[in-house]
Amino acid sequence: MTKILLGDDDEELTQLLQEYLHNHGMDCDAVHDGAAVLERLQLTTDESGGKSAYDLLVLDIMMPKMDGLSVLRQLPSISHIPVIMLTAKGEEIDRIIGLELGADDYITKPCNPRELLARINAVIKRSSQAASTEHTVLPESRLQLDQHQRLCRVDDVELQVTGTEFDLLVALLKQKGEVVSKAWLSEHVLQRELQPFDRSLDVHVSRLRKKLQPFHDEPIKAVRGKGYQLVI
Repeated sequence: MTKILLGDDDEELTQLLQEYLHNHGMDCDAVHDGAAVLERLQLTTDESGGKSAYDLLVLDIMMPKMDGLSVLRQLPSISHIPVIMLTAKGEEIDRIIGLELGADDYITKPCNPRELLARINAVIKRSSQAASTEHTVLPESRLQLDQHQRLCRVDDVELQVTGTEFDLLVALLKQKGEVVSKAWLSEHVLQRELQPFDRSLDVHVSRLRKKLQPFHDEPIKAVRGKGYQLVI
């Protein structure tokens, strides 16, 4: 059974979401401040590999004791759990910062439980699909992706990438240097249709580009009006 940790100080909302997710075959625990989120994950995460007892974290940005963005900053030292942010409607800057800090996706509040379920399933589906293939590498490529262990190496140097960044690399690498449209990447990596003014994909590419730049000046090329091309 899929196990979800929900961090939100709105107890009425968390109860509603817990009941909805439970009715759709998921086990959902809730905590109500940022410090409690980190404490729960510390208690339920394998220290040796960063593997959490939870499959995914749904994290509100505005919480007491510690806000969601502060939680995201500390999370990599505790767990590699995928994260979906809950953000206030219209607060685009929070969504961008959250994605830059490593969140996999976001949904605005007040959120529709059905949409949240779809986002959860999409993130978990990406992880399970990626794990089904052990290794992806192009002949003479400097970039190597071990999909079984979710490891990324460039010139035999291991890079720390998020789950979404890893899936983005897999998608670009499999296209063998071709220009890949944003619509295709959104559908196959984020598991949803590209929406107007949704900058999620661009933020993930920007983060990934910065991590690859020590090895190549322009590792991922943006082709205006067409999409992205993996160059490295």
